[in-house]
Amino acid sequence: MMQEGNIVIKVCMGTGGIAAGGPGVVSAFREEVQAAGINAFVENNCSVHNVGCRGFCARDVLVDVIIDGEKTTYEYIKPDMVPRIVQEHILQGQAVGDWVVKEDYHTFHEKQVKVVLSDCGEVDPEDIGSYVNRGGYEALKTVLTTMTPEETIELIKASGLRGRGGAGFPTGLKWEFAGKAPGELKYLICNADEGDPGAFMDRSVIEGNPHSVIEGMIIGAYAIGTLKGYVYIRAEYPLAVERLKIALDQARQSCFLGKKIQDRDFEFDIKIKLGAGAFVCGEETALMASIEGNRGMPRAKPPFPAQKGLWGKPTVINNVETLANIAHIIRNGADWFTQFGTEKSKGTKVFALTGKVKNSGLIEVPLGIALREIVYDIGGGIEGDRKLKAVQTGGPSGGCITAGMMDIAVDYESLAPAVWL
Repeated sequence: MMQEGNIVIKVCMGTGGIAAGGPGVVSAFREEVQAAGINAFVENNCSVHNVGCRGFCARDVLVDVIIDGEKTTYEYIKPDMVPRIVQEHILQGQAVGDWVVKEDYHTFHEKQVKVVLSDCGEVDPEDIGSYVNRGGYEALKTVLTTMTPEETIELIKASGLRGRGGAGFPTGLKWEFAGKAPGELKYLICNADEGDPGAFMDRSVIEGNPHSVIEGMIIGAYAIGTLKGYVYIRAEYPLAVERLKIALDQARQSCFLGKKIQDRDFEFDIKIKLGAGAFVCGEETALMASIEGNRGMPRAKPPFPAQKGLWGKPTVINNVETLANIAHIIRNGADWFTQFGTEKSKGTKVFALTGKVKNSGLIEVPLGIALREIVYDIGGGIEGDRKLKAVQTGGPSGGCITAGMMDIAVDYESLAPAVWL
């Protein structure tokens, strides 16, 4: 279990971190710590941990060195740089200034509001204990011990949370429709079939903090009254799939999934369904057809899935980001969530910022932010200080911002560039 000892080293091991050489950096730190005998003379253990993507993928491998609670972040770290960090920073207490992140690293995060991504880069995605230590599963315990399903739904409705998969339908209202639909057998599905070019939001959330999605699903299951859930995820995301499997096993072992969850008269479990890469299966009715073993083809609506969905039963389908918001809303309240965003679109939105910007990566911003702020304040402007020519917001489903057009206010009801300011 991840322990916050006297010295903690966190290495980015999301897809970007791994591609940049994260595994070698982790191994180098563990070898150097052992060779230096650091654990022999510090009060607590010096621990090295894998963490998920913290957003600024362009600077990987990112490494946090935390000594007595004081954090220093390094960028572009390679295995051969590790001995110097251990010798000078950990042993001598002097940070290696040449490799510490520059001011633009902090500027990149300044205008962001981290809700969904608040634990990514902080928790070990393969250790349920690190999630629990940061308040994980407390929202589930609150719901099971102090709230009825109806009260849970009303709280989500009051928050104004809309589905983050593209359509923007009110989440609480969708849960209410399914909860009131007749029949004992119902389903809840997490749509993790993210196939837009340049989009990696959902994948990164599962890679960095899968338990946030699982907790959201369990709360949703309690609210609508279902025993069975599915995560529909692309097989092309092997790291996300592997970490999700580990997280589900750990959740079962900790009595957060299965029968008698937390010793309550509540039962729910989750299965993983691997998609074969068909883009159309990101559409909810095609997704359900795929789970049923049929060709992934959309069908006409109505009837909507909340009334007639998987195998003809009432079904709620929420995407990864939507579900990752749920526990935060339960813990902090609807009023806390509504302070972010616009009148009609509450909360934050995660975007993959790509293209010819200086700072690319994964960002989370309040809905209503101007694209100029995203491109110039967070993204650092255009490479080579050239003139901005165009900005594309969203792909077919709306989660990627590619710069490469003036600034447009981003509101979840109108992600397309429809209003020129």
